[in-house]
Amino acid sequence: MKILVLNGPNLNLIGKREPAIYGDQSLDDYLKSLKKRFNDVKIDAFQSNHEGVLIDKLQEAMKKYDGVVFNPGGYAHTSIALADTIRAIQIPVVEVHISNIYEREEYRHHSFTAEAAVHSIVGHGLEGYAEAVVFLIGR
Repeated sequence: MKILVLNGPNLNLIGKREPAIYGDQSLDDYLKSLKKRFNDVKIDAFQSNHEGVLIDKLQEAMKKYDGVVFNPGGYAHTSIALADTIRAIQIPVVEVHISNIYEREEYRHHSFTAEAAVHSIVGHGLEGYAEAVVFLIGR
């Protein structure tokens, strides 16, 4: 099985950005441990702060991967284009949010991308990524 872990804007700052919300472990360090934990699964990771690049990666994923673990960051609440792309590709996408978006500012309570994803995991910290991988393996 091949899985793409795709991260949106500002997730490159995890470990430095608002540690009370996101923790102090870097996303890169966590992803290294995730790959070791699921060593029988090919896991590639990519992060971009640019919506169009994320759309391109999702479209490319359709040809290369069995599923996508996607943390769209703030784009979850604003991007119809990303939601449309998730609907258009023919592989499962699991949305992950490190924090519980439903316990934060009201504008974060709605996720366009979650509506398009096959599953959404919120508020489980970085472990939400592992939960998403387990979900995809079980499909």
